[in-house]
Amino acid sequence: MLLEITHDTHYSYDPSVEIAQHFAHLKPATLGSQQVLKTEIQVDPQPAWREENTDHYGNICTFFSLQNRHSELTITAKSLIQTSGNVGLSPKPEDTPPWEAVREYFRYHSKTKWDAASEFLFTSPFIALQPEFAEFARANFTTGRPILEAAIDLTQRIYGEFHYVSKSTDIGTPALEALNKREGVCQDFAHVLLQLLRTAGIPSRYVSGYICPNESGLRGEGATHAWVEIYSPKQGWLGLDPTNNIWTMENHVKLSVGRNFTDCTPVKGTFKGLAKQTLSVSVSIGYEDGRQFEEINNVLLEVVSTQLQEQLDYIENMQQQQQ
Repeated sequence: MLLEITHDTHYSYDPSVEIAQHFAHLKPATLGSQQVLKTEIQVDPQPAWREENTDHYGNICTFFSLQNRHSELTITAKSLIQTSGNVGLSPKPEDTPPWEAVREYFRYHSKTKWDAASEFLFTSPFIALQPEFAEFARANFTTGRPILEAAIDLTQRIYGEFHYVSKSTDIGTPALEALNKREGVCQDFAHVLLQLLRTAGIPSRYVSGYICPNESGLRGEGATHAWVEIYSPKQGWLGLDPTNNIWTMENHVKLSVGRNFTDCTPVKGTFKGLAKQTLSVSVSIGYEDGRQFEEINNVLLEVVSTQLQEQLDYIENMQQQQQ
């Protein structure tokens, strides 16, 4: 499948800000299931400094700095990607090792070889060891059960027991809140599955990317999406999408991986100045047959504090008096 993806991120500031530093995960890398034919990032206004490198997890990272005052910032990422259909060809669940064997494999043993997947066993922002998750997962991790069979069952439970409700949570919502409410969006479902798997001692990582529309009615189609990869020492990383109860397919395009959302944030940064900010994100996906799909989202940002609002009101009043 040949896909042309345009990802626009637009910030507005009131009043204008200065000396902004930003960091983006918006360039996909060539992997077994996807070949990146072309990718670029355009920034307006023009940055004073820009650099690109690869992070600890193998993600392509773009850093840039704005030194002049500005009230708008637009980041446009364009990628041409060829995906293959073999991404969903996963092993039979019964061919994967028992979950207890995987847990034991990753326990510390003297003079054993380090496995890099061990990093995805530990707690991290959004992911903690909490008894509520152990209780939820207990029925799935029965004695001798193949690891992939248990993970698929958990994925099915999240899909069946949780409600997909747009804008019901924000980027800071902890996994426990989503578990208790039994609702959320793809980020929440991915965090819940991660925490359930890590509680059982199974390495798992967060994946940020896109799920491209294929007219199948998948939840999250056409927008930035999140799913999970579970690790088996025998089969490697295997992708599961708890939002849709499916294996990852050729219409899943991977942008970045990490321990949780904070390692994979598409764009984040900071600026100097007191300002209210709004964020709009649009994703446009074009197909080789001429079809085009676009989705625009106004992202819920952190609510302005009372103290900051008072400072902004003071500045506005002073400006009005000087006119």
